[in-house]
Amino acid sequence: MQLGINAIIVNFEVKFKKKFMSKTALITGASSGIGLELARIHASKGGNLVLVARNKQKLDELKSELETKYSIKVFTIGKDLAVADSALEVYNEVKEQNIRVDYLINNAGYGDFGMFAETNWEKETRMIQLNISTLTQLTKLFLPDFIRQGGGKIMNLGSTASFQPVPLMSVYAATKAYVLSFSEAINNELAGKGITVTALCPGLTESGFVDAAAMNQSKMAKSKTLPTSKEVAEFGYNAMLKGKSSCHTRF
Repeated sequence: MQLGINAIIVNFEVKFKKKFMSKTALITGASSGIGLELARIHASKGGNLVLVARNKQKLDELKSELETKYSIKVFTIGKDLAVADSALEVYNEVKEQNIRVDYLINNAGYGDFGMFAETNWEKETRMIQLNISTLTQLTKLFLPDFIRQGGGKIMNLGSTASFQPVPLMSVYAATKAYVLSFSEAINNELAGKGITVTALCPGLTESGFVDAAAMNQSKMAKSKTLPTSKEVAEFGYNAMLKGKSSCHTRF
């Protein structure tokens, strides 16, 4: 009897992995934090990857780790996505490699903390480019491919800041409100096409975000035991597979 149950479990695991083996996920901001953990999760299911971030060396180290551990294929692109038209350059490079992308995960993004009258405009301009423009352009470029392919999944990284204005993070919260609104709108447009768009809206997470946003001294960052990047990534990945239009973490 036990042997029969074990055979059923093994058969299920094989079928489950086969489901993902032909699926390639493109993940931005994949060199650290939530993006890195999303890459590990997808690889563990047998899926191939296109990883994009500024730090090519870190991406190549992750590529070596995942290809060795899971016998998958990983293609890396070192690109600063806070630069205009970097999305088009990524798309063209993927096409030149003849890679079919099935899941688009727009994870890259960053924030800033401080009084708007005193914060750095150049940093905010790059934030708007990365959090809004590049995310939108990547979606614009890959979505027609998904429609032709008859299916696909998109996950865009929003935030709990997507749901309300956030003093001292005014521009960041505004960019994440855009991500949520944009994602839910096109998810509705795509109903019946086999394509879903999920906005993952985590709260503060134990990752490099707090340092990058200069939030180390904020009461919010100090007063909480934060969920790990891995916990948030698993939550978001499962929501994407289920086709949820939006989800926010509750840890």
